[in-house]
Amino acid sequence: MPHRTAAALALTALLAAGCAAPAPTAGPAFAHVHGVGVDPGDGTVYVASHDGLFRSGPDGLVPAGAAGRDLMGFTVAGPARFLSSGHPAPGDTLPEPLGLVESTDGGTTWTPLSLTGEVDFHALEVAGTTVYGYDATHGLLRASADGGRTWDDRAALRALDIAVHPVDGRSVLATVEGGVAASSDGGRTFAAPAGPQLAYVSWAPDGQVFGLGLDSTVHVSTDRGASWTTAGTVPGGRPQAVTATPDGLLAATAGGVFRSVDGGMSFTPIA
Repeated sequence: MPHRTAAALALTALLAAGCAAPAPTAGPAFAHVHGVGVDPGDGTVYVASHDGLFRSGPDGLVPAGAAGRDLMGFTVAGPARFLSSGHPAPGDTLPEPLGLVESTDGGTTWTPLSLTGEVDFHALEVAGTTVYGYDATHGLLRASADGGRTWDDRAALRALDIAVHPVDGRSVLATVEGGVAASSDGGRTFAAPAGPQLAYVSWAPDGQVFGLGLDSTVHVSTDRGASWTTAGTVPGGRPQAVTATPDGLLAATAGGVFRSVDGGMSFTPIA
């Protein structure tokens, strides 16, 4: 089987798996990680999962809120301010899917913002005053200039993850079948995919882009995704999430949640 075909099939499997991926082999009892981030106010690591939100502490990751709720598309928008999407917990009174929900108290409580009962965002990014969301329900990139309350439709595409330049919000990358698709007009149009077949991608504050391949190999770009080099490999097998922070790289795989402080060359476990 040609390499490109095999990679495309593997990405399709990740897209189809959704929340059905196997549980990590270590750490707290959550079934699948959908996002990782750091609160810039105090440096706490947060993990959004199929079973709610977890935060780092002296004893590892502990529950932080939204117990039993399937938190998708998680991103940290500011100190103690998080955005997410996904599916209600058993017994929740909110419609399915959640649309966009917001927490301003570190994940303890959540308030619906928009598209409740209409959209499941599988990826969320904040760039300046703009929120980008990949609407997996309709296969559509959306953008919001008012914090996620109202939305503009952008390009239609079938993506697993998105990343937005931290300063130039017009530059958007999407991991799609065939490689990484790039946009220079705020996600209204995308070039044909190129480069390595990545599952997840994150734009660091310093302008570097970090991606996880289908085998959790770390790929790095310094030219907005035009070319890539490889670094190390995240332990634990199947990739689940990646976030580049000012203090290093956070990555989740089927084997747990890990941190790198050397540009993705090596990793130590958080959970």
